[in-house]
Formats: sequence, structure tokens, C-alpha cells
Amino acid sequence: MSTPTRRLTVAQALVRFLSAQYTERDGVRHRLIAGTWGIFGHGNVAGLGQALLEVGEDTMPFHQGRNEQAMVHAAVGYARHLDRLSAQAVTTSIGPGATNLVTGAALATINRLPVLLLPGDYFATRAADPLLQQLEHPVEADLSVNDTLRPVSRYFDRITRPEALIPSALNAMRVLADPVETGAVTLALPQDVQAEAYDWPEEFFADRVWHVRRPAPDLAELAEAVEAIRSAERPVIVAGGGIHHSRAEEALKAFVDATGIPVASTQAGKGSLRYDHPADLGGIGHTGTAVSDDIARAADLVIGVGTRYTDFTTASNTLFQNPAVRFVNLNIAAFDAHKLAARTLVCDARAGLTALAEALDGHRVNSVYEAEYRTGKKRWERVVDTAFAAADENAVPTQTQLLGALDAIVGDDDVVINAAGSLPGDLHKLWRARSPRQYHLEYGYSCMGYEIPAGLGVQQAAPDTPVWSLVGDGTYLMMPTEIVTAVQEGLPVNLVLIQNHGYASIGGLSESVGGERFGTAYRYRAADGTFSGAPLPVDLAANAASLGMDVLRAKTVRELREALATARASDRPTCVYVETDTATPTAPPAEAWWDVPVAETASRESAVQAREEYDRQVVDRRRHL
Repeated sequence: MSTPTRRLTVAQALVRFLSAQYTERDGVRHRLIAGTWGIFGHGNVAGLGQALLEVGEDTMPFHQGRNEQAMVHAAVGYARHLDRLSAQAVTTSIGPGATNLVTGAALATINRLPVLLLPGDYFATRAADPLLQQLEHPVEADLSVNDTLRPVSRYFDRITRPEALIPSALNAMRVLADPVETGAVTLALPQDVQAEAYDWPEEFFADRVWHVRRPAPDLAELAEAVEAIRSAERPVIVAGGGIHHSRAEEALKAFVDATGIPVASTQAGKGSLRYDHPADLGGIGHTGTAVSDDIARAADLVIGVGTRYTDFTTASNTLFQNPAVRFVNLNIAAFDAHKLAARTLVCDARAGLTALAEALDGHRVNSVYEAEYRTGKKRWERVVDTAFAAADENAVPTQTQLLGALDAIVGDDDVVINAAGSLPGDLHKLWRARSPRQYHLEYGYSCMGYEIPAGLGVQQAAPDTPVWSLVGDGTYLMMPTEIVTAVQEGLPVNLVLIQNHGYASIGGLSESVGGERFGTAYRYRAADGTFSGAPLPVDLAANAASLGMDVLRAKTVRELREALATARASDRPTCVYVETDTATPTAPPAEAWWDVPVAETASRESAVQAREEYDRQVVDRRRHL
């Protein structure tokens, strides 16, 4: 008996296959690949371009981007907001279109977020060799620019024969849907193969459901974790992004309500508890709150849930200073669970927290410890109030006063997006996260240019939700291109554009490590050749308007509040432009160190002094063995 087949090109077959892939978790089904972003060139226009045109929007929605890196950011923002259960694909031509994917792919893989990359490639038959934009390597003829995507992809394949697509496409879906393995997945598609026809088995196009597992904890590991928690006097939870990916927020709240163990959050984990929960201590680490870092320094047990423990979280291994401190790490990935020589609980975050709560029934931390961290939390709330407050409504706002104005405007379900600059530190310390999805900080890669395209992705994932992309001038200049896409698609993203005439965050870091803010200001050259002249006459608000956005200029605190309210009520992409007061410090200082090596020898006094401070701080660094 012959197997039914359908004759299609490789590109047509791939698009139809992708349209029939689903994830399922907790009995709810989602489209795995919900749409495709694309910019077409000779490497994909007659292949994937023709295939997308042929199947139509109902089968595979198409989104037109302006920059290939930005398209990946948009897809990543989409996947993150939907807890990695649904993703998008990105197709590009051969050449610079393909290499522009690398930064976005690295961001996706570092943050463990799924995105499918479909770059064009050279002719598999070598009928045209070399072709336009082909990289020629003298000793590796099968090498192309797409190989730059190998180290930043969780799965990579080059489809040089039609029939090779079948196992490769299945592997690609397996990785995208796997909460442990997920990240960027790349299928490099030679342009001649894209257009080549083949008789595909009909079974290839059948609906396929990828079950997203919730593995339960191993009983032996669970018993060890319970013993460690029961014997701890000063335990603290470090909440990471895995709590959100698992939708474990309610399980965390139930666990904390029962045990009284406080929660400090990484950038990815902020919002795991609502900000006004009495056990929520806010951010932890270099950009953490005073109460969170004080509790962490004295903790005898650190319970990491869904965290990778980056250097910002551990304050470059100087934060957890109790000589007796030990770690229990609950993580779906064994790689992360074993960090800091921890007792491991390799399982789904929600399943693990639920099991811990049941096993710890009746256990609660000492009331004196509870009173201590609750008092510290109240002290920090007063710090936030001070940073957000503006004594003069007619004054130029500081950056923290801008956040205070936004805090007063947003609703519980609004989404605030940021990734780089000085804003992540201020947000981590000060932002009052009202819901699990509100705080959207990409800080695994801290990629300038992420915010605007990610806003598009989040807006696609949550069409009726107000979305705020917060950017400084440095980030804006990196990637404003997708404003055009927002206008074209009618995506009412709100852009808060802060003008501070340079790389403010790196300028401050440069000054602290003896770099004297070298190369960080956007100014004319002075007579001595340095960039210390007058600010550049760049009008970013006019630029945003020229790309199609409605623009509201705010010069005072009062005007800023009014502009933010107007933007939130608008149904069009809207930019609120403000030049902040950078001379008046209102942000709380760092509560923990961050290791940025300083020149060991130098002739300039600033670097000599910075090295002396570095040597004082580095002695607190320790290895947890």
C-alpha cells in the first residue's frame, strides 16, 4: 500500500508543517509557531516568500520587519510574554540579513526563550558559485555566514536535500518546545533547495502536539531540600525567570504564605510576588534593594527557584557572606540547579514549590526574622517614595521621578519593557510590579535596541494591554526601525524616550572604574579633542514623528504626567519624549558590588584610586563549594 504524498517545494512544505505544530501544557493548546517575521532578498524571496504568499495569512500570519535583529527581538518578546508556549519564526536572505540575526539569537538562547530562525544560504548544488553575498572559505567549502549562528543556537542544521527537512524540522520543534533545551533554533535553507519540489508524506503535515512537561521532584532530592529548609534560621528565596515561565506565581505565594520565607527577585523574576506582599523584598544583587541584600548577606540558606545566578544576582560572588550559607536550587535544568554547589531539586518550578509546601506543612520561620525583613521592607518603601516624589511639579523630572509618574499611570496589567542603560538598575530597585507579566526586563544579554521591537511582540501577544517601551537616547539610536512596523500594523506601543545626551549608564560605570566617562557623551569635540563640547543638536522626538509616531514632548513633571496619561489612552503608537535632569541625583546607590576589573597599573589618578577601591572590594569575593 503506497503512502499518500503531496508535491510541494521545500519552503512550501516547511510553512505548512509549521502551521500544524502545537504545544500543550495543563490541557491548554497553543500554536507553537504563531507567525513569521521576514525581510526578503534573493536568498528567500522565491522560496519562503513565495510559500508564505501561497498559504495565506490564515495559515501562517506574516509580519514585515525593517531590521533582521529587531525581528528576532520582537519574536522573543512575544514568546516571553506567552511563557514560551508560543513562538514566532524569522526569515532572512543570505548575507547581511542572516548575520544580523546573530545578536538576537544570542539574546534568545541566553534568556532561554524560543525563536525559529530561517536564513537563506548558498546553492546546495553549487550551480552558482560564488553567488552574491556568499562567503568563500579557502579550505571549508561548506562554510557560510550562517555558521556564525551555530554557537548561539540550541539546534542548528543546514538543509541540503529536501528529504533532510523532515527529521530536522521535527528536532527543531522538539527543542523549541522543551523548557530545558529551548532557545534560538536555526534551519539554514540553501536558496535552490527552498524552491526544489519533493513528494512529501501527508503525515508530515498532520497536527502535532508537543507536550510541555512539568516534571515532579525526585523524592530523595525533595527530602534533602525539606531537611535543609527546616534546619535553616534565615532562609531566603531567590526568584528567577523560571517562576514566570512555569506560571508558578500562585504556587510561590502559597509557599511563602505558609512558611514566611522572604523572596528576593532577579531581573527576570521580578513580579513573582506582587510588590505589596509582605514577604516581597524586591530586587537582589548589585541592583537590588537594601533590605534584600541585607537579608541575603546574613542568609544561612538560599533557595534559588528558576534562576541562573548571574553576577548581578550574586554581586560577583560577594553577596552571600554568611560562613555557613548553603544553597538549594529548584530548577528544571540540571545545569542551573547544580550552581553554587547546591543541593538540587531538578523539576518544574510549580510542581517543586507545591511539593515543598506539602512536605513542609506546619513549618514557619521565626517570628523575629519575619519582623526583621518586614521592617526592612517598610524602610525601603520610604526610599522608593522619596525617589518617585517631585517637590516641584514645574521642574525638569529626574529619571526616578519619571518612573514615579509612570508608576502612578499604569494599571495592574500594563507591561513595562527595558533592557539596557541606567534604567534596569533603577527599575530593579524601585519598580512596584503589580502582576506577573508587568515587569519585562531583558537582562540576560542586556541588549540595547531590544525594547522597541520587543514591545511589538508583546503587543501582538496581548493586543488589549498597554505596553511601554522605555529607552534612553543611546538605545533609541541603536534601533528605532520598528516604529515603522508599529505604525504599519496599528500596534499602539507607548515609547518613553529619555534624552540624556549619551551613554549615561556606561558613563557612570566608566567614572567609577577610573575611565573618566571617556567616549560616553554625545557631544561635539572640544579644542582638546575630547567629546566635551556642547550637546549635539539631535532631535529624537522629530525622528520618531518622522517614522509615523504621535509624539508628546514633556519638559516638566506636570507635563510628563499629562503626556503619559494621554499616551495610555491613545490607540496609536505614541512617543513621550522627555529630557531628564541628570544633575540632581535621586536614584539610591548600589547596595552590593559588581566586579568590573580596573587597570592594575595606570598613570592617571582616577584609575589609581579606582584600583585601590577595587582591591578593597574584591577581598569579599568567595567561591561556594
